Amino acid sequence: MDTMQRAIRIMLVDDHQTMLWGLEQLIRSEAPRMEVAGTARTCDEAVSAAARLAPDVILLDVDLGGCCSVDIVPALIANGVSRVLLLTGSSDQEALDQAVKRGARGVLHKRASPAEVIKAIDKVYHGELWLDQAALGRVLGHLLNPAAAPKPDPDAHRRASLTAKERKVIQAVVEGNGALNKAIAERLFISEYTLRNHLTSIYQKLQVANRLELYVYAVKHGLGVEQEKMKSAG
Repeated sequence: MDTMQRAIRIMLVDDHQTMLWGLEQLIRSEAPRMEVAGTARTCDEAVSAAARLAPDVILLDVDLGGCCSVDIVPALIANGVSRVLLLTGSSDQEALDQAVKRGARGVLHKRASPAEVIKAIDKVYHGELWLDQAALGRVLGHLLNPAAAPKPDPDAHRRASLTAKERKVIQAVVEGNGALNKAIAERLFISEYTLRNHLTSIYQKLQVANRLELYVYAVKHGLGVEQEKMKSAG
C-alpha cells in the first residue's frame, strides 16, 4: 500500500490512564486515516515498544511518573522511522528546547484542542515541525549561534612548561620585589650563575625580556603569589 494512503500509525505514551484513554478515542475517531499502533505508560515501556512497533509518530508525555521523558527521545527515534511529538503541561522551556535538540519534532501543550492534536500529528508525520514561534526562534538560535567554545589560553602552555625549580625562582623574584640577583640567589641557596641560567630559561618559556617583565607577568598570572598565600596560610 502506498505510504500516503495507509493509516498513520501512532504510539501513545502517558502515565495517566484517563489521558491515555482519551487520546486513544481521539485517534480512533480519525480512522482509517490514523490508528493506534500501541501504548506505553513508562519510559522503559516506551523505548521497548518504539523499537518493536516502529510507529510513525510517538505522542509522548514529558512527565512519566516523575521521570522526564526528554532523556529517552534519542532512543525512541533510533529505529529511523518514528517521529516524536511531545505532550506537556510544563512551562520549562529549557527542557522542551533540549528535547527538540535531541530529535523531537514538536511540542504540544495539554491544553491543545482535539483538532490541534490531530493537526500536529499530521504535520509531524509529514516532516514538519510543530513549534510556536518563540520556541522555533530559540532552537534556531542555538543551531545558528552555538555557544562559543572557550578560547585557548596561549599562556597556559607556557606556564605549564615551567619546572618546579623555575617556579621557585619566579616566586623569589616576586617576593624579592626588585632585589639584586645576588640576594635572590642566596635566598634560593644557588649561585648567581645558576640563577641567571634559570632566568634565561624562564624568559624564553614565558616570552619576556627581563626581570621587570617577568615580575609583571608573574603578578598578572598569579605565579609565585599562590605559593606565598599557601605558605602564609600554613
